[in-house]
Amino acid sequence: MNIGNKSPQLIDRFGRKVDYLRVSITDRCDFRCVYCMSEEMTFLPRDQVLSLEELYTITKAFAELGVKKIRITGGEPLVRRGALELLENIGKIESLHELVLTTNGSQLEHMALPLKKAGVKRINISLDTLDTDKFKAITRTGDLSQVLRGIYAAKDAGFERIKINAVILKDKNHQEVVGLVQFAVDKGIDISFIEEMPLGIVSQHNRSSAYYSSDCIKADLATQFSLLASTEKTGGPSVYYKVQGKNTRVGFISPHSANFCSTCNRVRLTVEGRLLLCLGNEHSVDLKAIIRANPGDMDILKQAIIDAMLIKPEKHEFNIHEQPVILRHMSVTGG
Repeated sequence: MNIGNKSPQLIDRFGRKVDYLRVSITDRCDFRCVYCMSEEMTFLPRDQVLSLEELYTITKAFAELGVKKIRITGGEPLVRRGALELLENIGKIESLHELVLTTNGSQLEHMALPLKKAGVKRINISLDTLDTDKFKAITRTGDLSQVLRGIYAAKDAGFERIKINAVILKDKNHQEVVGLVQFAVDKGIDISFIEEMPLGIVSQHNRSSAYYSSDCIKADLATQFSLLASTEKTGGPSVYYKVQGKNTRVGFISPHSANFCSTCNRVRLTVEGRLLLCLGNEHSVDLKAIIRANPGDMDILKQAIIDAMLIKPEKHEFNIHEQPVILRHMSVTGG
């Protein structure tokens, strides 16, 4: 494919259509979650990070190439100065169907309504526990009450859907899956459970012994809820179930127990400007170098994105029982 195509689409060599871009706008975060980053992080210097203008240019190029959904992530995206203005600008791209956001919830109490007005349709909020002490232990710096106030503010703002994302670790928070679903049901929101992904070196737990599969979670939930298989999709890797008699959807993201690579429609833009073709591999193209060498030339940028589809790998090769091959942390990759 080339940029002369009247109906541009990004198709990889396995025939998968890429129409979903996840964009990390910062590697910084006000939490230090144990599965996401080290307690003492060294963050990137400013000149290595894409500017807001560069971020907008790249997202616009993707939209012109047929991408319909863009998710803004971090680190914690809302701690970046100018994040709201960037979201407002991306939200005005006419061909884009969905602008969505993943956040730890720390800033939502004050930013939920402005985000809704900026064009954010749906929002995912990380919440791994409803226990104050466990929340502090997992996030190292987080305040549960602040996040809960953020969730309530997001509800009041009227987003199309709100979803909790919970990373489940055995003997840390696996006993809470029933309580988390009950919270989601009570608040009329959705929830997805995520098997931990082995990105970067973590020191506070052993990933192999902390692994808790989606099947184990389903078995735990079956003691209290009837989950009905659903064909609903939101464009990401979650497999959804409906809680019988309720509006809440329960999703499972299972990179280990139920590989979802065959239907992968996603690529990631890291905060450094790397177009990452797979979360679990290092196949990438340096878009920052391309736009800085060719300022204002959208054709060169779009052709680089098109060409990058040729190196998108077939699948990731995560092994929870070995030291990670991918040394970058999730906070740098984009959640």
